[in-house]
Amino acid sequence: MIIFAPRPSVQEIVYVANNVTDGKAVIVHCQSGDDDLGGFAVAVGYRIHWQFSPNLFGGTLFWCKLAFEDRRASFVAYDQRTSPETVKWTVNDDGVYGKLHGGTPYLHAAWVRVFAN
Repeated sequence: MIIFAPRPSVQEIVYVANNVTDGKAVIVHCQSGDDDLGGFAVAVGYRIHWQFSPNLFGGTLFWCKLAFEDRRASFVAYDQRTSPETVKWTVNDDGVYGKLHGGTPYLHAAWVRVFAN
């Protein structure tokens, strides 16, 4: 006889911090295939975060779109196949930085300028 016990609730957490130098908020909008977390104006020196249980079958993926003045960026914020349990992103003047397993920060997504017609 095989008995299946419920899997303990694993909680992953993702942080996105605003570290731009001109003192303006960054708009952060994150979502997955199942959940749209909405858009938030994140002031300099502050961060947003969310906590979730990953999909039992390994398909959890969150991506974020950022807007800052005339700049835009998008990036995968969490991929269950490759991300650690806690993921920290920092938004800087030149783009979004991350660290893998406590290593050196790297530029993950550079800003793209959007010009109005």
